[in-house]
Amino acid sequence: MHTVVERELELDLVLSPERSIPVPARLIYRTEDPYAVRITFHIGSDSPVTWTFARDLLIEGVFRLSGEGDVRVWPTKIDGRSVVCMLLSSPDGDALLEAPAGAVSAWLERTLRLVPPAAEGERLAIDDELEALLAPAVPEEARLRELRPADEPPETPAGA
Repeated sequence: MHTVVERELELDLVLSPERSIPVPARLIYRTEDPYAVRITFHIGSDSPVTWTFARDLLIEGVFRLSGEGDVRVWPTKIDGRSVVCMLLSSPDGDALLEAPAGAVSAWLERTLRLVPPAAEGERLAIDDELEALLAPAVPEEARLRELRPADEPPETPAGA
C-alpha cells in the first residue's frame, strides 16, 4: 500500500528585494516514489506547474545551502521569520520562492516517519522488478499450448 503526504501552503514569489507575491502551493510526497518530492504551484492557470526533485535536497536545504543546477535550497531569516528559499531555474527563467521553514520542516518530518532516510530503496522493490525482468522467457511453443483450448487436439505435423 502506498501513502501520500500533502501539505497546502502559501509561498512568496520574490519579484524584487522589496516586492513579492503569494503563490498557493502543495508539497507532495508519495511512498511509491520515495526519493522524490513534488511542489505544485497553483498560479491561476488551468494546468498547475509541478517541480519534482530529490527529497534529500530539500531536507539538507532546511539546514544549509543544497543543490546545484535547476534546484537550489537554503535556509534564511527574513524580517525575523525563518524561511526556506528555493531557487528554481528553467529555460523559461528563474523563480525565487520563500516557504515558511516550520511548515516545510513539519511536512518533511511526516515523510521521514513513513520512509526513514536510507530506507527508500526498500520501498521500490527493485529486486522483485529485476527478477521479473530477468526471468527466462517462456518458449513460444509452451505459450501456444497454454492458449489452445484443452479439448482441442494438438496439431499433427504435416506429412505424419
